[in-house]
Amino acid sequence: MKTVSFEEPLPIEQGKTDNSRISGYPLSSSVLTGIFGFTDCFLLVVAGFASYSIVIGDILYMREIYVFAICFIAFCYLFIGRFAGIFSFSAILSPFISLSRLSVCCATAFFLLLAVAFSLKISDNFSRIWMYSFGFSSFTLVVVSRIVGFFVVSTLIEKGLCKRNVIIFGAGPQAERLMEQLTQHTPSMQRIVGIFDDRKTRNEGHIGPYPILGNMDQLKRFVRTYKVDDIIIALPWTADERQVDLVRQLRELPTHIHLVSDLVGFRFPNKPSPNHFGGVPMIEVVDSPLSDWKVAIKWLEDRILGTLLLILSVPVLLAIAIAIKLESKGPVLFKQKRFGYNNQIFEIYKFRSMYTDCGDAPVTVQASKNDPRITRVGRIIRRTSLDELPQLLNVVLGTMSLVGPRPHAVDHNEEYAALIDGYFARHKVKPGITGWAQVNGYRGETNTLDKMEARVQHDTYYCENWSLMFDLQILVMTAFVGFVHRNAY
Repeated sequence: MKTVSFEEPLPIEQGKTDNSRISGYPLSSSVLTGIFGFTDCFLLVVAGFASYSIVIGDILYMREIYVFAICFIAFCYLFIGRFAGIFSFSAILSPFISLSRLSVCCATAFFLLLAVAFSLKISDNFSRIWMYSFGFSSFTLVVVSRIVGFFVVSTLIEKGLCKRNVIIFGAGPQAERLMEQLTQHTPSMQRIVGIFDDRKTRNEGHIGPYPILGNMDQLKRFVRTYKVDDIIIALPWTADERQVDLVRQLRELPTHIHLVSDLVGFRFPNKPSPNHFGGVPMIEVVDSPLSDWKVAIKWLEDRILGTLLLILSVPVLLAIAIAIKLESKGPVLFKQKRFGYNNQIFEIYKFRSMYTDCGDAPVTVQASKNDPRITRVGRIIRRTSLDELPQLLNVVLGTMSLVGPRPHAVDHNEEYAALIDGYFARHKVKPGITGWAQVNGYRGETNTLDKMEARVQHDTYYCENWSLMFDLQILVMTAFVGFVHRNAY
């Protein structure tokens, strides 16, 4: 078989590759659950207000008791629906089969409202015609929206806009049974983009229409070249030590990692589980730091706060730019290539803090105390971290985040990756202007391996424990302790 070269396009599907074919936003069960749950509740509220407007009068003069009733119905429907499974992935993709459960949930919510109204002796305050029209219209809207939503999701999946790109590691019987299971569900949200295996006897040829693309090293390069959402390890469970080693290596990548069941698991399949793998027996061992709704939350955080901080910083940016221009010749901004998300190289912006006639060294030399290359203005802005302010442009442009591991120079990355196990795990999220390591004192010059290991440990902890509140905590800590530090020079 021809050896796969990662300097050229990779043969993903039946010997052909088109990077645009493996792009798009990957849907997941939690995202669909949230979308359909919000839509159902919104339509219930709309049905309640519309019924009031038609039956009783202007909703601007609606009595509070009706508002309470509408909110009560929506809350009960959402609560009961979660236990009844109407928001499960299988229910979303089979709206006609789940009609009975939908009707039971709607009916139960209205019966609970009636029970509360009778108990509180306020049932006479409600219009019976409004109650009937509210119940009928809400059920109708929910059913119609479920059917329309099903066809929309199916169309997006068929067009490849919402597929999840899946890699399978392993080329034995487990992988063959796994692919049979993944491809038999319709519509299938999975797109198998490649199979990899470390064993030389298995790393050539095909499994069905899918080529075996290489070993573990080539898998890592593949993930950093193309968009991959899930990696499934399909090996015998007797090879436990090998699986532990594989997970340790793969946890550096920004993907979900799953262990599929051994062959016995496929002989006793459970009913379809509420996830995007359609009931295939497997467990998730590594979660992607930013996936599902977290991606949207992080994106909004960076765009809103980043833009606001950039606008507020304009006077300071102008003052520093003028001071730099008056003191020494050269550009105001300094640009340097750094490793970012998933080891992708980008250009970082900083205020120039050194003389331009020092020459470009072939190897990046970290600034040290009393470094003669640093200008007087540069010494001040480096000490106060104001030289990092132009990175707000990186945040707005999407190459950086407000909070994340600090990006290192390219040659430093290559040096420390060979010395520190799991170093590249810090690249599972976008690099940040400030980070968990920086607010804990690990910033500035890292002239010993111990210092860099401590920084990497804090960065890895941040990646594995990300939350919006964690980001806000780091931003607040940066405002108090992050700007001035004895190691910054």
